[in-house]
Amino acid sequence: MNTISKTKPPVWFWIISVIALLWNAMGVNAYIQQAYKTDSFKAMYTEEQLDMIANTPAWATAAFAVAVFGGILGSLGLLLRKKWAKSLFLLSLLGIIVQMTYNLFISKAMEVYGPGAVIMPILVLVVGVFLLWYSKKAIAKKWLA
Repeated sequence: MNTISKTKPPVWFWIISVIALLWNAMGVNAYIQQAYKTDSFKAMYTEEQLDMIANTPAWATAAFAVAVFGGILGSLGLLLRKKWAKSLFLLSLLGIIVQMTYNLFISKAMEVYGPGAVIMPILVLVVGVFLLWYSKKAIAKKWLA
């Protein structure tokens, strides 16, 4: 199980992998700030927004955790050149889909945040799909073992 692919990935593989790690680290930071209700977190939102966040069901919060922690572990998998990165990116994408379904279709996010509430969820979804696709491509190119 300690095999490393002998096919050397190009420089842009490492650039994308580091960017993926940083992106997912920002997600983990956002989750931790929300979970611990830090002062900096509270300062970013209005009372109405904080109230909506406080009333988020546990399953949606759990999906957020699965999305960000799956994403950061998948990014580490890319950097370690491990095939299991794909499985973690799939898990992360499933978490993203569940969380975004709640945010866009069940909660009052559009009313509370306005039309801007759609931009970040779409960006997160696009990045999640890209990272899953990219990990599949890396496996096919034998950059991951």
